Amino acid sequence: MGAKQSSDVSKNKDPKGILLLKKRQKFSQWDDVLLGKDPRSLLKRGMRHISFSLVTKGMTDIPDFLWGLSEIQKLNLSHNQLIVVPAEVGRLTRIVVLNLCGNRIKSLPKEIGLLRSMKVLFVNMNCLTEMPPELSLCKSLEVLSLSHNYISHLPSTYSELSGLRKLNLSNNCFAHIPIFVFSLKGLDFLHVGSNRLENIAESIQSMVSLQIFIAENNNIHSFPRSLCLVTTLELLNLNNNDIQTLPDELYLLSRLDRIAWNPMDKGLHISHNPLSKPLPDLVEGGLDQLFSYLKDKKHN
Repeated sequence: MGAKQSSDVSKNKDPKGILLLKKRQKFSQWDDVLLGKDPRSLLKRGMRHISFSLVTKGMTDIPDFLWGLSEIQKLNLSHNQLIVVPAEVGRLTRIVVLNLCGNRIKSLPKEIGLLRSMKVLFVNMNCLTEMPPELSLCKSLEVLSLSHNYISHLPSTYSELSGLRKLNLSNNCFAHIPIFVFSLKGLDFLHVGSNRLENIAESIQSMVSLQIFIAENNNIHSFPRSLCLVTTLELLNLNNNDIQTLPDELYLLSRLDRIAWNPMDKGLHISHNPLSKPLPDLVEGGLDQLFSYLKDKKHN
């Protein structure tokens, strides 16, 4: 008994053991990341951007030391378990790319609007139900991905994001395309698939730069003629809807070069719709045959 106690005491007095214990007490969950280093030593300095990444670390909170790294331009905190993005994010005013996808974030702070240099924001695959109006202050924003959340509306002030080129609203709860979207003249990519859409507003014709429009997996009942006026379209995906007829003016979409079956292909995607006869056979015959039929139908 005494020998055992002596042995235990001896183990506890082991200088290495004491040092290890002190280290474990001194550092937090970031032991494995920092190892006693200056956090700036973890910055990656590329030719164009200074980046910092903490991906798939199982984080539930963003470490405080991050807010002191004001030089960060690309920040990747994706695929963790974050619930809150604190107001301190507004300190990172040099951010160009912010990736928060694949977390459990329920809201973004209004201070997100202080990131005036931000061009790309990924907050897809989270638990968002709304977005802060202050994001409209980020005039440099070019890419915004909000897919796989629970959002049903967006602030009308987002019409001020005039530099936005790519917008992904797929897999949310939208009953209609937000009105501000139609004022974004520079938008060339719009994904509103897997929502609750039942129609596409006539205002779609105002989107003069749109090249890719994806509205698959909704409950859209008609193909609006106004969509045929968006002659810049190169990929139009209306798969898995409730469309029965196609407008005679469809042939105006001359940049659609085929009936597309592969999701990644450019062209017209119109499968899995209850098209009335003879449209299914014409679709099978290819786009030229379909266009020819619709054009003849219009002029006869």
